[in-house]
Amino acid sequence: MYPAQPVQRLAGEAGAASCPPGPVLGGAAQPAIMGSCITWYDVLGAMPGDEARQIKRKYEGKASLLGPELISGAPPDVITAVRRAQELLDMAWEVLGDPESRKRYDEAVGLRRSGGGLGELPGVNVAGGLLGRAGWLGPRRRRSRPGGVPDVRGLFYHVCLEVATRRGLRVRTVRLTERPMAVDGLVVDQDPRPSAKARRGGTLTVQIWHPPARSRWSVQSDRHR
Repeated sequence: MYPAQPVQRLAGEAGAASCPPGPVLGGAAQPAIMGSCITWYDVLGAMPGDEARQIKRKYEGKASLLGPELISGAPPDVITAVRRAQELLDMAWEVLGDPESRKRYDEAVGLRRSGGGLGELPGVNVAGGLLGRAGWLGPRRRRSRPGGVPDVRGLFYHVCLEVATRRGLRVRTVRLTERPMAVDGLVVDQDPRPSAKARRGGTLTVQIWHPPARSRWSVQSDRHR
């Protein structure tokens, strides 16, 4: 088990290893998760070119996996991860759900020209997947230089995988649920911890929790009793 980690609300241009301080955008800023920056789009699994309705669908889809009926009976460390995940989702929606806030955010991190459309970023495929954006997130570290391990606790697995890939880490998963639902899992714990250093090519072991498949059926059964 681990204590809840404060989510740092720092702003600045995205970087793979650091997130320099900057102005807060509309009360919610660039997420900085223990030294490894990701974008609010990453948190939701969305793309900068997505329409507002797609952003909302991403938010609702992930939030639905954190509902009380799905985490009922879960151990304390899972509950802690769920609370952190919900806070990240809510902050992402706070920024991206409002058109003006989203525009200011996009301009601040270089995704949009001031007063114009999406910016032309070197090596960025806006229409591609999450890995297609890795190039703009900041300078790459030298392979021989160890860096801080990102704190991925409270992130969904595919976001965790993206963050680790940018850092040059391989991900090893430990599944905590015997009969999981076929949905994206949530990172509950990790080894090494964020305070450690790791070289590119190292391994990050993450414990992944999924809502158990029986949860949905249990809820439906209870309603018919």
